[in-house]
Amino acid sequence: MKTWRGWRYVVRLLGILAFLILLAGCWSAAYGITSALSPKIWPEASDFSLALIQSFLGFFILFGVMFLISRLFPRRHLELFRMLIDALRRIAKGDFSVNLDVKVDHHWGELVEGINHMAEQLSEMEQLRQEFISNVSHEIQSPLTSISGFARALQNDNLTREEQMHYLEIIEAESARLSKISDNLLKLTSLEGKHHPVERKAYSLDQQLRHIILACEPQWLEKDLDLDIALDKVEIVADEEMLSHVWNNLISNSIKFSSIGGRLGIQMKRQEQEVIVRITDTGIGISKEDQERIFERFFKADKSRTRTGGGSGLGLSIVKKIIDLHHGTIAVSSQLGEGTTFTVTLPEVAKKVEL
Repeated sequence: MKTWRGWRYVVRLLGILAFLILLAGCWSAAYGITSALSPKIWPEASDFSLALIQSFLGFFILFGVMFLISRLFPRRHLELFRMLIDALRRIAKGDFSVNLDVKVDHHWGELVEGINHMAEQLSEMEQLRQEFISNVSHEIQSPLTSISGFARALQNDNLTREEQMHYLEIIEAESARLSKISDNLLKLTSLEGKHHPVERKAYSLDQQLRHIILACEPQWLEKDLDLDIALDKVEIVADEEMLSHVWNNLISNSIKFSSIGGRLGIQMKRQEQEVIVRITDTGIGISKEDQERIFERFFKADKSRTRTGGGSGLGLSIVKKIIDLHHGTIAVSSQLGEGTTFTVTLPEVAKKVEL
């Protein structure tokens, strides 16, 4: 709003300046004409008479110029100007429902189309902003409600030691969940910044994947998963910490949503100038409709599973952003009840290590 007011004042000043320039030009023309013709037509004229003639001639020239300008800019163009200014004012006030339906020539049509497109884009951004705030509020409200409820329950003097410890564990878990949501929001905001640094260096990608698989050993042992690991020896030039977050998220999700006694497959190979990593599970799967939105912020394919899994719907958004920063791609292939495969492709930044 302040920006629009600033521009409005600038436009007013430019208009006043243009009028003063026009006025000075008209009076200069009148002075030139009078000075050139008066010695021939009226050589004995007094200074007062010449000044009076110059004033009348200046006004006559000014009115003539204004008439020509009005002819060059027909009334319908002035009405279009007013319509465009009104549309911009509405947009500046936050009304993005602007849709100018005006039939004009090619050049004016591009301007009208540009304003309509701008209003449409701003409307989509406002909708995303409102959805984001709503999702953040919802995700934060749930653990806060649990913490508040169990904190009040602890005030009961009749609780046993076991009940007190159980409530404290829930409060600690919900606090950790809040902290994770906060950390993920900060990380996603940082990644979406225009100048987020990507600290590339050469390192062994297969060794990184092996370390992460070993770190997840308690989880896949608890579910008695059958592991199918096939990793080519590959050295990659990338941000090691960022890609570590990618593999941790994908592997942890595959384990989390796998059924007991299932299979977890992790394969990596180099194909021409690309590194391809596939992470496959035999878990609950994802519907085709949900696959199209799986990388959106706060989207949860199965709303019920997050109550036990504790997910916030930010993990895959962060994964997608990190891979985008590395100029790679991520794709999902899944069938409900049969499992899911995530395929990560990192182009032209890897080279195979000779054995």
